[in-house]
Amino acid sequence: MGSPIVVMGVSGSGKSTVGAALAQRLRIPFADADDFHPAANVAKMTSGQALTDDDRYPWLEAIGAWLAQHCGEGGVMSCSALKRKYRDQLRRHCPDVEFLHLSGSPEVIGARQASRPGHFMPASLLASQFDTLEPLEPDERGIVVDVDQDIDAVVDSYVASSATRPTEQENR
Repeated sequence: MGSPIVVMGVSGSGKSTVGAALAQRLRIPFADADDFHPAANVAKMTSGQALTDDDRYPWLEAIGAWLAQHCGEGGVMSCSALKRKYRDQLRRHCPDVEFLHLSGSPEVIGARQASRPGHFMPASLLASQFDTLEPLEPDERGIVVDVDQDIDAVVDSYVASSATRPTEQENR
């Protein structure tokens, strides 16, 4: 069927919304990485503290296990995956995973984030997310799509580009 897709980006970029819409369009399972956080991580973020790499490791392992279950049949996971080493950790579970990086300016993302009451990521951590973000590198499977457009346009951009990209196996 296909490789799993990780919809990545900073908090407020639309990962969950775009991920759910993409999974629905492709008729494959969807999961939100926020649901994989242990309670201690949620408590830490709610109090305004950024997670450390040690906090993220078991969370990324749980996400990687989900990706491994969907390797080959496809699935969509929304996950910030801000650093290359986090994406490398996910790739260890499913080497063919593809990334859809939802990119936007701090102003666009901040405005989106301000419209999400009750989300556990306070807007004050947005600057640290942008500081942490390491864009996809040329050797990473994936594309970057600007989020300053409606959800259908973002999904259309991904679907159109994936139809023209060779698969990992065709590259071998």
